[in-house]
Amino acid sequence: MIETRNFKEIIDQYKVIFFDAFGVIKNYEGLVPGVDRTLDYLEEQKKKYYIVTNDASRSPLQLAQGFHKMGLHAVREDCVISSGMLAKEYLDLKVHDGIVAYLGTPNSAHYIESSGLHTLPVGAVDETNINQVNALVLLDDEGYDWFKDLNKAVNLLRRRNIPCIVANTDGSYPLNANEISIAIGGIASMLESIVGKRFIRFGKPDSQMFMFAYDLVRESFPGVGKKDILMIGDTLTTDILGGNKFGLDTMLVFTGNTLQRDAELRINSLGIVPTYCCESAVV
Repeated sequence: MIETRNFKEIIDQYKVIFFDAFGVIKNYEGLVPGVDRTLDYLEEQKKKYYIVTNDASRSPLQLAQGFHKMGLHAVREDCVISSGMLAKEYLDLKVHDGIVAYLGTPNSAHYIESSGLHTLPVGAVDETNINQVNALVLLDDEGYDWFKDLNKAVNLLRRRNIPCIVANTDGSYPLNANEISIAIGGIASMLESIVGKRFIRFGKPDSQMFMFAYDLVRESFPGVGKKDILMIGDTLTTDILGGNKFGLDTMLVFTGNTLQRDAELRINSLGIVPTYCCESAVV
């Protein structure tokens, strides 16, 4: 079994902490026990933290409010960095008019609505409006009919030469200790293989996600460099790989996707090596 380090001793070495959300701050049972103490400790030590998440199902404000309902009141909207924010930035720069169709819930459509474009769920695309659709955004794995609307998305992409933006690269997420569910990143991979087109992906492990977060840090703390930031995650192929590629120190915790008993085997087989391993992100 892989050796773990003392969490508090490690975070004391850094000025800024990036947390993944699911598997680090919360899991299928609710908040990770004791994580509220960690955020309180960071506030006391005047260390900055951000929750860097591939969850594009809700706006940063709604995500923060979700933590508040779980009893974690320290999380502010400006502490949440979602992959949906990068999708919005892309649309602002590249898509200037027409309709943006989406797969997801109405809440997830916040990111494209705020770009000033007309938004439409894929299920509402028909012969009267299909020629005005100038982008498709994959936001969430809920909020639509998987059979009808995934087929409609495939045929929309076959008919229209438009960009398809994936706002959450996660292929799956844990439902409980024994089961997982397909996430929108997994759906995107299936659609991509069917239509034979390359989609535009935002989210960990993509370096753009970390650059976006890093730019926000430097706006508030100009002297902070990559060596001052620690990325904490539960998944080797997103959190740890992404942090490593961007040049950050990384910590793997065992409260989510990666179990301590499997960690050494997975690290060796994937070749993705975290800087540290800890049981949890709890001081």
